[in-house]
Amino acid sequence: MLDERRKDVREKIALGGLVVKAGLRGADRAFILGALVSAARLTPDDPRWRELRALGGAAFGDAAPAIDADEPSVTPSPRLS
Repeated sequence: MLDERRKDVREKIALGGLVVKAGLRGADRAFILGALVSAARLTPDDPRWRELRALGGAAFGDAAPAIDADEPSVTPSPRLS
């Protein structure tokens, strides 16, 4: 249980780091969540999904972990769908 909690905390810290890396540290929380919900609704066959993936790769200096481009790497929360 404690290991799962630590893993969850590390994941949340890493995700928060992405918000900072994107330059959104001072952005309104509702805006950030709205942007994420909007992105979570995209499918890999949508040109916007590919555009966002390319932008993210460029922001990482193309050092982002590889993902399967045929499947989204996020599952929207049922509460947000």
